[in-house]
Amino acid sequence: MKKITLAIFIALFSFAALAQKAKKPTIMIVPSDVWCNQNGFMQEFNNQGTIVRIPDYKKAVQSDPTLLQVIAQINGMMGERGFPLKNLESALKTLEKQAADDNMRMSSKTGGSVSSSPTDELKKVAKADIWMQITYNVNKKGPKSSIQFTLQGLDAYTDKQVATATGNGEPSSGSTPELMQEAVLAHLDNFNSTLMSYFDDMFINGREVVVRVKVWDDWGEDLETEDYGDDELGISIEDWMSDLTVNGVFNLTDATENMMLFEQVRIPLFYVNSKGRERAYDVRRLGKDLRDKLKEIGLEAKAENEGLGQLTLWIGHK
Repeated sequence: MKKITLAIFIALFSFAALAQKAKKPTIMIVPSDVWCNQNGFMQEFNNQGTIVRIPDYKKAVQSDPTLLQVIAQINGMMGERGFPLKNLESALKTLEKQAADDNMRMSSKTGGSVSSSPTDELKKVAKADIWMQITYNVNKKGPKSSIQFTLQGLDAYTDKQVATATGNGEPSSGSTPELMQEAVLAHLDNFNSTLMSYFDDMFINGREVVVRVKVWDDWGEDLETEDYGDDELGISIEDWMSDLTVNGVFNLTDATENMMLFEQVRIPLFYVNSKGRERAYDVRRLGKDLRDKLKEIGLEAKAENEGLGQLTLWIGHK
């Protein structure tokens, strides 16, 4: 009997430990591109000579109080279900504070400035796992209104859609946020269940990112050089990628003497720092780990991330 009791206690303890370790994805709710376009909240961004139209979230939250109410309503519903939330308005204010510093930043070698879209910069500041995009239209008929909505859960690192919900609310005389709550409520638990399944997979198998390795044209060597370690430099980089990824999972899509392209790279969500504290692991940290590996064999490199999910490593110098 004592053995059975002990076994049950150990099982319950293990389950409790696992439950404490499990984490829910952090979410930030934003208006969708479609909603911003329909309501005139778009801006143009020059992406290295190509004009791209992107949502103007700042203008949207400052100009449309109903949007803020809708976001707050959904924030509350997600918060009640235990999902950590990042606030769009607060993230935008933090982004403004960082803008001055970013405008002064330049390359130590060439003097080039930072090139990144405002949306990429917002994702860096918000550090949410999932962007929850909301699209809604209010249809009025007499004294009553109904609402049509679409929710899309997007992986902030890959922009892949990982959950969706769409529906129509019943006609009512309530406010737009109240209509949204009534319409979304019937779909939210299934939406959250899909989000959790996706996040559980990331927690176990790692987050998916892309890594590019390139060499400076004035370096004088390449990825086939055998002067570093026991094999070609490119093969050593493959070995390091295996060490730094979850279960060694990645796909070397392309490789030449001057470049390597790693896709479907699975990196852990968290790591434990030198002080024993758990910290989020991202492509910036992966870039540092790869530079440290190169430094051990006497090579300099520059690492730069584009958005949250892409890393480029230039070998030869900074």
